[in-house]
Amino acid sequence: MRLSIPLLISFSLIITGCGFNAPPIVKGVKLPLPNGVKSVCFENGCFEVELAVAPTERALGLMYREKLPKNRGMLFIFPAEGLYDFWMKNTLIPLDIIWLDKDKRVVYANKNTAPCGQELCPTIKPDRQAQFVLEINAGLADRMGLKIGDYLNFFQN
Repeated sequence: MRLSIPLLISFSLIITGCGFNAPPIVKGVKLPLPNGVKSVCFENGCFEVELAVAPTERALGLMYREKLPKNRGMLFIFPAEGLYDFWMKNTLIPLDIIWLDKDKRVVYANKNTAPCGQELCPTIKPDRQAQFVLEINAGLADRMGLKIGDYLNFFQN
């Protein structure tokens, strides 16, 4: 029996599963499937975070949330370092937005970022490349004494 090249390619894609439903692989970071709650800690404070790994999760972020418990946040995970802009469109609560490089060190922070209820919202543009972005309630970064260079530990619950 002879199989055509397109048929062989289709068969091999079916066998390997194409990776469409596989958990994301982030270089240097061991994480389970997205949407679970995980702990992240700076020297002076810890947070239980939701993970935003898939593009749709990152696009939605914390939009439409009326409150965020004090010790909670969202960790955005990108596949590689880059300049990732954020905005507050449809975000109802003020946030501290913290960018971290591939080594999980703080490289940029936009503190006390106000919600935006307008159609056109300004973007927050970091001046450094990052692979992770942490959103927490506004004011917490200052209360922790967070500064550029601080390290974020990831823990799996």
